[in-house]
Amino acid sequence: MTEHFDIFVIGGGINGCGIARDAVGRGRSVMLAEMNDLAQGTSSGSTKLIHGGLRYLEHYEFRLVRESLMERETLWSMAPQIIWPLRFVLPHHRGLRPAWMLRLGLFLYDNLGGRKLLPSTRTLDLRTDPLGAPLREEFVKGFEYSDCWVDDARLVLLNARDAADRGAVVRTRTRVTSARASDGKWLVELEDQRNGTLHTVTADVVVNAAGPWVDHVIGGVVGRNNSHNVRLVQGSHIVVPRLFEHDRCYIFQNADGRIVFAIPYEGDYTLIGTTDRDFGGDPADIRISDEEKTYLTEAVSAYFRKPVSVDDIVWTYSAVRPLYDDGASKAQEATRDYVLTTDRDAGAPLVNVFGGKITTFRRLSEEVNEKIDSLLGSKSKPWTAGATLPGGDIPVTGFDAYVAELQSAFDYLDPATVHRLARLYGTVARDILDQPGGEDGLGIHFGAGIYEAEIRHLIDREWVTCADDVLYRRTKLALHLDEAQRSRLTDWIATAVLPHASPADDA
Repeated sequence: MTEHFDIFVIGGGINGCGIARDAVGRGRSVMLAEMNDLAQGTSSGSTKLIHGGLRYLEHYEFRLVRESLMERETLWSMAPQIIWPLRFVLPHHRGLRPAWMLRLGLFLYDNLGGRKLLPSTRTLDLRTDPLGAPLREEFVKGFEYSDCWVDDARLVLLNARDAADRGAVVRTRTRVTSARASDGKWLVELEDQRNGTLHTVTADVVVNAAGPWVDHVIGGVVGRNNSHNVRLVQGSHIVVPRLFEHDRCYIFQNADGRIVFAIPYEGDYTLIGTTDRDFGGDPADIRISDEEKTYLTEAVSAYFRKPVSVDDIVWTYSAVRPLYDDGASKAQEATRDYVLTTDRDAGAPLVNVFGGKITTFRRLSEEVNEKIDSLLGSKSKPWTAGATLPGGDIPVTGFDAYVAELQSAFDYLDPATVHRLARLYGTVARDILDQPGGEDGLGIHFGAGIYEAEIRHLIDREWVTCADDVLYRRTKLALHLDEAQRSRLTDWIATAVLPHASPADDA
């Protein structure tokens, strides 16, 4: 008998996983399919910020900025292990935006979004403040304000994990090959990318949250009009050895009107990004260009005393942002707001998600589920604002105390390993470490504090099917393991996942 769901979600990025989690928490039966790994596309290629979007004020996107600002502390409280406050240093560049404009923008930023816990803006004398030490001497004045950091790929993963724990069916490496409406229902055909197995389910509503592939789903999968709805914009980032010792990040204005961030990253590194340029290729084949590398290194070198060169780059990543095509003349001017549309054929509704940003995914998910309520003629209650994600049951100001508690319980581990596990898994870290036999019970040590017990957890509970899932998305250990260690881990995972035909589907 063909399995039936109230809602079928196409796409395992932040929007798709957020929508699935919200829906199953409202009592809906839900299935989600992702053709690759969770967060493998746009959602792991962000600048890793929960932010209001200071520069969006210039484009008069006050509703988007206010909604984003209001979400910062809500999301922080949901997952304080992967989201935490970050202070940003904005040097005043005399040849660009005037100081009064920056002050006005930051005043609005402090007061538009119901800020309660995040510190407010302060003015800096960069000639005497230590935060000015890494900067060139011509920068004498600056401002420091608050936003939040997020581990973007893990935010996606935790939404998927919570959705599955609440009863949703989550399938990774599963492509939707066809979705056709008939007699008020959807017939959805799926293909397992690992073994070619075909599967069919039915659903009342299909939600198209395919990100850069959203237009492809409309035209190729659903077979409806193949109109152009999204503007694909490439954003690239580079990682270089650490450029400064403190824990603040910098936001730099450029002469072209764009901004670039320089953010402390993974302890030993600085993350620099992002670019904004129109993209016309296959989103699966996106790569940073030499032009982007030069742009980013020159942008930060205009501010730092010590120049950054392309030769300093140790890692890069790029992603395609599927922005709603509002006809903006420049990629950086295209709206970051989201647009939802509904199409209906043979009585079966299709909800399409265009655009959006990580910061507003929860509100987007609520709006999609409200739309589904109207389509199915029922009413459910929003619930996600006060509900923590797995491992997030830590007070927002209590993370350091939790790390100390974890270190005391597992004192045979070095502090760096305990802190890393706490940051990735929150209170779930205890489940990973609570093995008989102390450190020996954790199994093989692959280097950089990652043990067999953690990898088994990732395979059993986090849909890991290959080493890249671990090295670049569940963690960023690719930056901390040498080539031999990465090779050993890759070989071990390839063997370990063989018995797992459908990793972590509904566990």
